[in-house]
Amino acid sequence: METVVLVMMIVVCFNYLVKQTWRKPFFVALSTVVCALFVGLAWPWAIEQSKNQIADWLADSALMLDMAVLLTLEVALQMTFCVVAAHIHTAGRVKPSVVWIYRLLRWFPGLLVFPVLFSLLVAAIFALPGTSFPLTAWSLAAIVAAAIPLGRWALKHLLPEKEIRLELLFLTNALIAILGIIATVNGRTAVAGITSVDWPSLGGVMAFVAAGLLLGVAVFRIKQKRMNKKQK
Repeated sequence: METVVLVMMIVVCFNYLVKQTWRKPFFVALSTVVCALFVGLAWPWAIEQSKNQIADWLADSALMLDMAVLLTLEVALQMTFCVVAAHIHTAGRVKPSVVWIYRLLRWFPGLLVFPVLFSLLVAAIFALPGTSFPLTAWSLAAIVAAAIPLGRWALKHLLPEKEIRLELLFLTNALIAILGIIATVNGRTAVAGITSVDWPSLGGVMAFVAAGLLLGVAVFRIKQKRMNKKQK
């Protein structure tokens, strides 16, 4: 479970940096300042946490379900941004409402990065016993303040094509959604496994799929012939 959460945190940070490549430098700087201040000012709450409490949170199914709701909303907004951005780049002229939706979603940096930053702060405090808590927090805040613009710059230079970054953003959000499902399930299954195979049912499903495939091919060929006749 801890491994899944760790991978999800890494993907969330990467997703946040990819999203920053679409934002203007002023908004990137503003977002960086907000994240740095959050890390620097959150140490009074971070020192109240314990490893046992964090483990209990990860094992709490109700809490993980609540986090899944936030995760779903975050992923839905980010994927909507990807779809709208792709539509604008390929459709040419679009409605003003679509442009406004694109701008609003582009300015939305994401909320999952704040729990990740808080977790990093807690981990840093546990990793540096005996060090002043404010010093640890503000040192991590300085690292965050430097990492966000540097990460944005590196991604823009490594992936200068917006289309590739857009596709990467969509795929990383899909990965976050999958990891969120795994973390929410947490070893629980809704249906008990079986050892026998219902061959008649399996054959019926395969026949249904094959019939749909043949029907789709037939419709495609008919439309293609009609288009060829119109061109002639």
